[in-house]
Parts: sequence; C-alpha cells; structure tokens
Amino acid sequence: MQASDWVQRWAHLIRPNAHILDLACGQGRHMRHLAQQGHRVLGVDRDAATLQTLTSVGDTLCADLENQPWPLDGRQFDAVVVTNYLWRPLWPHVLASLAPGGMLIYETFSAGNETVGRPSRTDFLLQPGELLQRCATLRIVAFEEGFLSPPERFVQRIVAVQNTAMRETPHRYPLHTITSPEKSPVQSR
Repeated sequence: MQASDWVQRWAHLIRPNAHILDLACGQGRHMRHLAQQGHRVLGVDRDAATLQTLTSVGDTLCADLENQPWPLDGRQFDAVVVTNYLWRPLWPHVLASLAPGGMLIYETFSAGNETVGRPSRTDFLLQPGELLQRCATLRIVAFEEGFLSPPERFVQRIVAVQNTAMRETPHRYPLHTITSPEKSPVQSR
C-alpha cells in the first residue's frame, strides 16, 4: 500500500534523519515511506499482529489510544504523521509530541463524508476548518479541505510546524509547484 499523496507531497519538509511518530499507523504505509527516506519511525497502533509485521521497518508500540492513557508522555518527535484517524481527546498529546520546529502532517475525513461512505459518524469527521482551529498555535504551511476521488471522500489535511523563537529571517518551507492541464504553473498553497 502506497503512502498518501499528502504525506508524499510534504515529507520533504521533515528535517533529515528525523525521529517520527506515525500515530494509528495501521499497516505501516507511512512508516515504510518515511523509513525509506532515512528517518527513524515509531509506529503506534492497537493491532499487535500488524505491528509485528513492521518491526523491521522501525520501532512499534501497541497501545489502545482511545481507552488507555497516552503512552508517550514527555516524548517529543521531529514530526508527527496522522492519516485517516481522529480521536479528539488526543489533540493536546499530539501537539505536545512535537519537538521545537517539529512538523505535523495530518489528513483525515471531514463533514460531508457521511454522504459518500465511512466513516459517517460525526465523532470521526472533522468539522469545517477544524484542523486550522486545532493547529492555531502552529505555523501553517499548507491546508486543504474538500472532496477527493477515487475513492470518494471528504477530507481536511494540514502541514504545520511547532513554532520556535522568532528569527530575523523566516524559515523557508519550499512549496511544490504543479502544472495544470493547460501546462501553466500553479503554485500550491
């Protein structure tokens, strides 16, 4: 299984040889992608059997994130990656897990998805602009909210950086330039 387009698009911003948390890592598609780029990855999920298949990729931790205490108190990472997962009580822990200058890459389902498939419960769907609100203390590098297919789904996705002390010259986060069907450059934002 291939890493999400969003993670592939923005992983170049993660500092070299970073220590990365892949939260609710599932079958490890992002662990694999990031490990191949030379990063050290910790995958956390509740499925012990699947985590066993990932021990050659990186470190793993079996934890029920929704029914047990946060298993990573005091630990910080150069990047945190979360896709297709939302458990709102974890937000303070996710944000606290970002080291100074750490990168958050987050992508999950949003309101409207109940019209096209699962998840359909509002508990598991972001409300309009919710990622922007949740990441208000971070520097937003990229944000998208809308509809994707295939498969049909409503999503929100964000790339944000834990603020560090203000510098005279702001850090430059290079954006990818894409080409539209008319072959004219279009700048991503």
